[in-house]
Amino acid sequence: MKENNCKSNIFILSILLILSLLTGCQSDSNAKSKQFRDGKLANDFNISHPQLAVPVNISDYTIQVEKLRTTSPSLYQKNEHIYKAVDAWINRSLGSAEFHKVGLKSYEMAGKDGYGNVHLTGYYTPVIKARHQPTGEFKYPIYRMPAKSKGRLPSREQIYNGALTGKGLEIAYSNSLMDNFIMEVQGSAYIDFEDGTPLVFFCYGGKNGHGYSSIGRLLVEQGEIAKEDMSIQAIKNWAKNKSEKQLKTLLIQNRSFVFFKPQYNAEVKGSAAVPLIANASVASDKLLVPTGSVVLVDVPLLDNDGQYRGRREVRLMVALDVGGAIKGHHFDLYLGIGDKAGKQAGYYNHFGRAWVIKP
Repeated sequence: MKENNCKSNIFILSILLILSLLTGCQSDSNAKSKQFRDGKLANDFNISHPQLAVPVNISDYTIQVEKLRTTSPSLYQKNEHIYKAVDAWINRSLGSAEFHKVGLKSYEMAGKDGYGNVHLTGYYTPVIKARHQPTGEFKYPIYRMPAKSKGRLPSREQIYNGALTGKGLEIAYSNSLMDNFIMEVQGSAYIDFEDGTPLVFFCYGGKNGHGYSSIGRLLVEQGEIAKEDMSIQAIKNWAKNKSEKQLKTLLIQNRSFVFFKPQYNAEVKGSAAVPLIANASVASDKLLVPTGSVVLVDVPLLDNDGQYRGRREVRLMVALDVGGAIKGHHFDLYLGIGDKAGKQAGYYNHFGRAWVIKP
């Protein structure tokens, strides 16, 4: 549901910083113990704990788990012993190396490179202006999922050429083809009809089943945006002065197309149908980190201009979403709603350390 951005210079900076931090304890630890590599836990984990700070988002984490408990009792019950033990860890004001005092262990993720460097990206929920009927500049339809049929659903190019027109599938019309596309990449959005009514949450409703191609990668390959400058914001800036024909020429190269479902008075939810709390939930590869898992993540902090200047913070988070691009040792951090969160999400393409909290 999220598109990866390419910022190689920041990748390298982040890797070097993390490796420098880990040189003293990480190589030792790797030699003596196993890491969380394939989603399976062994009995002989004994990874030495670095001196991590106490998580900064305890209150957000607590709200997130309560949302989980009230909206998905079955998922909560499946992991209840972990959530209650973490509560005890919080109430006793224990440190990040003291999960064992409440019957838990923190299993360090091996990371993309086997040295603990977990890929971190960010996603958010856009707010998009729209109308109920096409009018003036508001002419770009947002569609609900077509009824199941024996044939294959049309590609993005076919949809842009009118394959779904007149089938009663339009649920809104925006004034930006690129906003619609970014909404697809993020997997959901709040729609502002600008008529005094509350925002309507358009959640993920399905896709057409065609292959996904990264628009960011294509723009880099075409020389339109430098690899080190790639972000969602950079794509939006590129699109500002482009004609509708130019935009469609680019976007149809991604044959995949996402459909939506309106929900009124609804909160942002991930694939687990649990409301998401900013900075307390992540999208994960559920084959590696199952939905409902508790993770401790050492997150690099970015300035307003997207620069990483050595500041980091530790967050306690719950895996409650998935994504087509989220594979292996990769977390997509949910950062919130609106432009500010979107700007941050667009910049994130970094590395951090992460631990899965288990008995």
